[in-house]
Amino acid sequence: MSGSGAAEQAVTDADMPEKTKHVRFAWGSQEVSGAFGDLGTFLPHVVAAIAVVGMDPTGVLVGFGLFYMFTGGFYGLPVAVQPMKAASAAVLVDKLPAGAIAASGMMIGLFFALLAMTGLLGRLAKILPRTVAAGLQLGLGMALALLGLKLMATGMWLGAATAAVIVLLLPTRRLPVALIALVAGTAAGMAGGLTPPLPEISLGFHLPALVVPTWEEVTLGFDRAVLPQLPLTITNAIIVAAALSRQLFPDHGDTVTEKRLALTTGIGNLVASAFGGYPMCHGAGGMAAHHRFGARSGAAPIVIGVTLLALGLLLGEGGYNLLKLIPDPVLGALLLFSGIDLAQASKPHTYDQDKVFVILIIAALCLATPPAIAFLVGLALAICVEKGWLRIS
Repeated sequence: MSGSGAAEQAVTDADMPEKTKHVRFAWGSQEVSGAFGDLGTFLPHVVAAIAVVGMDPTGVLVGFGLFYMFTGGFYGLPVAVQPMKAASAAVLVDKLPAGAIAASGMMIGLFFALLAMTGLLGRLAKILPRTVAAGLQLGLGMALALLGLKLMATGMWLGAATAAVIVLLLPTRRLPVALIALVAGTAAGMAGGLTPPLPEISLGFHLPALVVPTWEEVTLGFDRAVLPQLPLTITNAIIVAAALSRQLFPDHGDTVTEKRLALTTGIGNLVASAFGGYPMCHGAGGMAAHHRFGARSGAAPIVIGVTLLALGLLLGEGGYNLLKLIPDPVLGALLLFSGIDLAQASKPHTYDQDKVFVILIIAALCLATPPAIAFLVGLALAICVEKGWLRIS
């Protein structure tokens, strides 16, 4: 069934979240918990960008903080803001200069702003088979969970203890589970020698500097970071993120659409990149993480946004040093639960045998190849199944 939208999943009544009146900004401990649920995907890229490439911590933290606050206010839902993974890999491997990173973000921002204005993504989502989004969700969720296990393995005792705390506290639904896990895990990591020494912190006022790329840096950024990133953002940060939002918030399917995600991705990168911001997008895994740890409104993105903004403006380098204290095994435990949630949201058991085959193939390709390849191969298989050209006996 291609007309009902790639972003929608076949969900039984029992699987649907409880329908309650939605509050755009629901302040409480659960929102605070959910606000910090996505640090597992956020921190490794950000810390590496500052430590390896030498990006200005103020520009990076302020960019993420403002984009998170804008996202929370715009959607009124726990929509995530994450580093762009392919662009981040290029930045770290090739050690791109600040001008090339800024140029990459500007070009990516312009591309998605124009894409949103044309409405092409929305029309594409309406004709894509639902199995494509399901397969991408399953594969990306599994990839996140595996990355979480890899991070936990760097200090298995701490990762396992953090995961145990999360399992024990999640059913309470009243405690800020993610925040408790972060604080307790960091304290345990410090006691066990898994973190750097406590940094010296001094309050001040730091402003990000304007970055003006040269033409050579524009060319370098386009070749190394922009081209690899576009397919990943279209699949994971737009198509799959919109699909997940419709599952988690079925009464608000018109709030987080492909067009809107493209638009806010474009605006966020165009503004932040000029002031030393990192290339950013809305990730499906991040939304799953915020939701898993209690977030249900736009309050959670605003909480983490204000936190990052304060770290950047008031502490600068000191804010970055504080974030470095959170051990990888603790971040891995958060990431493990987020990945499991994203994978479960694909609900392959609700499809017939032929479509389950397509979903599993796409998921396997997500683990072995870039998501763009999984998307294209899966799309071809899904069309063949829907046209009756392929049957799995």
